[in-house]
Amino acid sequence: MMRSLWTAATGMEAQQTNMDTIANNLANANTTGYKESRANFADLMYQTIVAPGASNSNNNQVPAGIQVGMGVGTASVGKIFTQGNFTQTGNNLDLAIQGNGFFQVMRGNQQSYTRDGSFSVNQNGNIVDADGYQLQPQITLPPTAVTVTIDPSGVLTATNSQGNVVATANLQVSMFPNPAGLQAIGQNYYIQTLASGNVITAQPGGPQGAGTVLQGYLEASNTNVVDDMVNMILSQRAYEANSKVIKSADSMLQMANNVVA
Repeated sequence: MMRSLWTAATGMEAQQTNMDTIANNLANANTTGYKESRANFADLMYQTIVAPGASNSNNNQVPAGIQVGMGVGTASVGKIFTQGNFTQTGNNLDLAIQGNGFFQVMRGNQQSYTRDGSFSVNQNGNIVDADGYQLQPQITLPPTAVTVTIDPSGVLTATNSQGNVVATANLQVSMFPNPAGLQAIGQNYYIQTLASGNVITAQPGGPQGAGTVLQGYLEASNTNVVDDMVNMILSQRAYEANSKVIKSADSMLQMANNVVA
C-alpha cells in the first residue's frame, strides 16, 4: 500500500507536467513561428519479486514472473517542428520559410535561430527582427530603397523610386541534423546544443531541404487547439484517477491500522 501511494504520486506529478506543457501550447496558439511541445513519459524502475524465467519449487520455469512497477517519470518535453499555416500580411519584410530552415539572428554575441520572420528596417537601414536583432548575414538597405522584393531562393533586390536597383543580397537559412535538440530560450529563439548537431547554412531552395522563402507571409503557430483540448481532458482524468488511488491506499492503511489496534 505504501508503494501505491508513491506510485500514484509520480502519476500525479507526470500529469502536472503534461498539463503545464499543454497550457503553454494553448497560450502560444497565436504566437508567430511557435512550435508546440509534447511531454513524453517512461515507466520507472521495477521491483522484481520473481524474475521472468526463474525456476519455481517444481523446477519449472516461471513464464512471466512478478514485477511491480514504481511509477512514471518525465522522459522529455520536446518540440514538434511541423509546418505551421501561413498568414498573408502584405508586408515586404514579413518572411516565412516553407521547409525545415531557420532564420539566423545575432543576439549580442550569441547566434540564435528563429522561425519568426517578422522583420523590419532599423535607423541604420539594417534588416532586424521584432526585438531589433540583426538578421544574419547582415543586410543593409540604402536610404533610397523604396521597394524590396525577395524571391523563393532568398535573392533580395531593392529598387528606388525610379525602379533602378540600388541593392542586392542573398538571404541564408540554417538547418540542424536534430532540430528537436535545439534549446528554446523564449522570445521565439533557439540556440544550438550538442543534441541539435552543428548548424548547416544553406541557400533557400537548395538541395539540402532548407525550404523556400515566402515574402509577405508569416508562419503561424503549429499548435493544434482541438488536440490540446482533448489531451487536457485526458490529463485531467488521469490526474483524478491517480488521486483516487492515493485516497484508496490511505483508506486501506487506515483499515490495517484499525485491525492492528
